[in-house]
Amino acid sequence: MADPVSIQSPSQSQPLLKMTNVSKSFPGVRALADVNLDLYPGEVLALLGENGAGKSTLIKILGGVHAPDTGSIEIDGQKIQIDSPTSSQDAGVGIIFQEFNLIPALTARENIFLGQENSALSWIATSQERETARSLFERIGVQVDPSALCRDLTVAQQQVVEIAKALALKARIVVMDEPSAALTPREVEGLYGIVDELRRQGIGIIYISHRLDEIDRLADRIMVLRDGQHVGTQQADEMTRDEIIELMVGRSLANEFPDETRPVGEVRLEVKGLSRGDAVQDVSFDVRSGEILGVAGLVGAGRTETVRLLFGADRPDSGSVTLDGQELNIKSPRQAIAHGICLLTEDRKGQGLVLGQTVQENFGLPNMRDFVRAGFIRKTEETSAFGEYIHQLQIKVTGGHQVAETLSGGNQQKVVLAKWLQRNAEVIIFDEPTRGIDVGAKYEIYLLMNQLARRGKAIIMISSELPEVLGMSDRILVMHEGHVAGCLKNEGVSQEELMKLATGTREDTAV
Repeated sequence: MADPVSIQSPSQSQPLLKMTNVSKSFPGVRALADVNLDLYPGEVLALLGENGAGKSTLIKILGGVHAPDTGSIEIDGQKIQIDSPTSSQDAGVGIIFQEFNLIPALTARENIFLGQENSALSWIATSQERETARSLFERIGVQVDPSALCRDLTVAQQQVVEIAKALALKARIVVMDEPSAALTPREVEGLYGIVDELRRQGIGIIYISHRLDEIDRLADRIMVLRDGQHVGTQQADEMTRDEIIELMVGRSLANEFPDETRPVGEVRLEVKGLSRGDAVQDVSFDVRSGEILGVAGLVGAGRTETVRLLFGADRPDSGSVTLDGQELNIKSPRQAIAHGICLLTEDRKGQGLVLGQTVQENFGLPNMRDFVRAGFIRKTEETSAFGEYIHQLQIKVTGGHQVAETLSGGNQQKVVLAKWLQRNAEVIIFDEPTRGIDVGAKYEIYLLMNQLARRGKAIIMISSELPEVLGMSDRILVMHEGHVAGCLKNEGVSQEELMKLATGTREDTAV
């Protein structure tokens, strides 16, 4: 294990937060081993590492969810004991998790002050709370109606409410865990502005993200964990992207995306005039054997809605789908799967897996026909088949009995892929395949996609990350407000060109 990289401390002489020699073990797992972290006022410290590196455990210790086995925590030079979420909040720590902790049926104001209502004689001072909420939103630099129900707010606005909740508790240390995961590119720019404003106010920010573009934009320093150990902290402007990735994965990745040229064959999937209401309007495209077709566009452009029609999850109003020269009449996902069309949904936890079941049970669900004889599941055959995919896809599991929800995002994605490969899928649709997945696991997913394409599969990849679209696609289909805005051969295409098509500011282009 590499020794931590030492750096000169920022100009402030005393850290706002100092965590020293923090260790934590769970049954059979050493989650953290003597980890040190310091954070200064007005600083953005990027906390990076692969899934399972220990980031979440470290933050949960700071948030009072877990108690450390060893180590100490200091805030403003004073050693404190954080043994509950309440004591963490009282110490000035606010944690904004990727999955928001809001009650949809309550207003923004009610969520901000829930549990700390300003009341007198059993009456809540709603007017005062409303004005305080407005001032908090002004402090963040975003306008949100305090009286709006949270279920009616956009994801970006809900995130602002979470930040306001932390500021209402007088948080001086704010942790943001994958804050941009569900945001549009425009909303991400707004998030940058919020982080800059909090930094100007002297708030220390721990920023967790798998998106290195965000780290380039925001981080003052970068701290990397690997296998529960602190392997390096450096000034952000002193680290290249390759150096960051190498620290995270413990090995060199020559490029962020595999550099591969594959032979592309005949058209396998052809879509003509596909329409459904306003969401999908007269969409036409094709995908060839051995090709990865990237699909780009802003949130709401109709990308997911289009592939749901291909998969039979929704019924089209009009249009045709042809596979290997045969026109299909797909009315359900079962029929799509039978024809060899499979979808790895963007919500793998909610729609791709049954989290409470084992990984082998998830693998077997769409493949019962392969393992059932006379009404009985032949577990030996199922175990053998799944074992081959564990080896082939390098799925990190303790065995087929491991519960799906305990896996990292990358390994969950591999389990979903394994069940479709067992069905011998010919058209594989990846919807946001690497969302919430670390760079090491991303690279493995990219290698798998290339491997499938080499085998003659037709691959459709939806991604909101333009570098990913440009790094993996042979051609790029861009959608705008339910229409195809253009289809480009991926030769010298820039992010700016894709954004012009995605925003409707460039005329349609077809290849």
